[in-house]
Amino acid sequence: MAPKRNNMIPNGHFHKWWQRYVKTWFNQPMRKKRRNANRVKKAAIVAPRPAAGPLRPVVRCPSQRYNRRVRLGRGFSLDELKAAGINRHYARTIGIAVDKRRKNKSVEALELNKQRLGEYQKRLILFPKKGAKAEALKTAVQLKGTVLPIKSTWTKERARVITADEKKYNAYQGIRQARAALKRDGKLRNKKED
Repeated sequence: MAPKRNNMIPNGHFHKWWQRYVKTWFNQPMRKKRRNANRVKKAAIVAPRPAAGPLRPVVRCPSQRYNRRVRLGRGFSLDELKAAGINRHYARTIGIAVDKRRKNKSVEALELNKQRLGEYQKRLILFPKKGAKAEALKTAVQLKGTVLPIKSTWTKERARVITADEKKYNAYQGIRQARAALKRDGKLRNKKED
């Protein structure tokens, strides 16, 4: 039956060798097994050091959209190491990641990471480079997870009855008034000074 009305002229491309472009994923289970074996092998090589790698700082995600979220960063800034009293070359030898490009933009973040370094130093067990006893190395337990993971401070708020004041409050009006007050802030301050 011929096509009717003002439609696109059919031009199906069906003379292709479609089997050539089919991607299979049968190697996935073996790849998973191989990666796991490699992780175990690497953990055995670096033992008794932590398997997950060096200690990393707590940083805020970029942009206004995600800056409420914290995550682990690449490495500690030179200012943070200086505040904690750790040499940047020595830091790398005791399992602390260093990022010489990172800059601290807030005192709060610097203090938080300084505390993190202090806590790590308290927990750290150092073996001498030469003459470390084999028994001591055998008894040392290797840390499997992330070094000092970030603890979530968020707590779910329990359901409660809405108060009369909350029912009375107009959020839209409150936002508009706050915005207007911010806009007029400079003029009001100048009036007070005069």
